[in-house]
This record gives sequence, C-alpha cells and structure tokens, in this order.
Amino acid sequence: MTQEAYFKRQIELWGEATQKSLQKKKIAIIGSGGLGCTLAMALGTSGIGEIHMVDFDTVSYHNIHRQIAFTLEDEGKNKAKAVCSLIEAKNPFVCMTAFDMPFDDFKEMGNSYDLILDATDNLPVRGEIDKYAKATKTPWIYASVEEFNGQVCFFEEANFQVFNISDHKPGGIAAPIVMHIGSLQANLALRYLTGLTVTKDKLYYLYFNEEGELISQKFGMPKA
Repeated sequence: MTQEAYFKRQIELWGEATQKSLQKKKIAIIGSGGLGCTLAMALGTSGIGEIHMVDFDTVSYHNIHRQIAFTLEDEGKNKAKAVCSLIEAKNPFVCMTAFDMPFDDFKEMGNSYDLILDATDNLPVRGEIDKYAKATKTPWIYASVEEFNGQVCFFEEANFQVFNISDHKPGGIAAPIVMHIGSLQANLALRYLTGLTVTKDKLYYLYFNEEGELISQKFGMPKA
C-alpha cells in the first residue's frame, strides 16, 4: 500500500504536494480522553507525520462511552499509549509517541511543534498550555465540552486568561457533543497545517437550545 492510495480522497481535495507537506508536520495533543480520542482518530489518519499524545491517566469503564478509541479491553491501560496503538494499527504512515506524564513534566522536555491541541478537562492546565504556547510561539487550539454544548478557539495572540479559573464541575457530558467539538477542532487543525485559511482568536460556542435547535455563536477574543 502506498500513501497515494491511502490518502487518495484527500489528494483529490488539495493535491499531492499539500498531502506530502503534512508528512513534515509535528503536533502534540494534550489529553487522550474524549476530545483526545476524537482528535487522534481524525488527525492520526490524515497524513500528519508525527503526533505526540500526552496523558498520565488510565482508561476507566465510565469514560469509554465518549472515548471512542478505547474498548473494554483497554480498562486500566494508559490512555496515551492505548490511543497510539490504535492509530498505528490504522495508519502505517504516522509516527505516534505516547507521553505518560502530566503536562507540567511534558513542557520541560523542550520539544517543538507546528501546532498544539488542547484535549484536557480542566482550565488550570489549559492556562499552562497557553503560557507554554506563547513562550514557544506555537499556535494552539482550545476546546471544552459540557452537557450538550461546547466551545473551540484557535489561539495565536488572544488572551486565554479571560476564562475564569474555578472549581466548576460539569453536569455530565453527552458523547456525541464530544465528537462534534473534537471534529471542529480537528478541522481547524487540518486547515491550518495544510495552509488553508483559518480564523484565529475567535471563540466558537455551540449549544442546543430548549427547542433542540443547534445554535452557533462567535465571539472575538481580546489580545494578550
């Protein structure tokens, strides 16, 4: 099997040169839970050359419903390692590396990336990702989900500190909204990595209203 055959549909979309350019890209996905699984599935088979998955946590039964890369047999395994094994089995043209450690330890390793994707589940870590990204001049994409709503933002110059750091606990999460928001995040990432236009520093907020209608809002973010 050749890359031309494997990525045939994407080559039809943007050409062989653009597809080959993805092979030189290197990204980090911070978190390998619900959002991280969706991101790994979407981007791990798109032609990106190197993907680093970061997560110190293990797979638990109560999370598998929204963490689509795992099966019941993965219970107790490190999430990052389990995701990497799956993607390597799906795509022979990607180099997957798992980092079984907290982000505080990971950021000290001195790696460089074309893009960082947030797939964590708490604001303090996202704040640390923002500081690290700005210090290393690396763009990053934030995402979060709760109940039937979610939000995404491609951060470059915007100030992430406008988000309040609190002990707010989500009131449950529906599995499909995790995949929906993760897919939006992955689409922004892929457009950026292929050189297509991406709107940066704008927060996309998606939710279902009481009538069951999907509402999409956009908010400009203040610069840091």
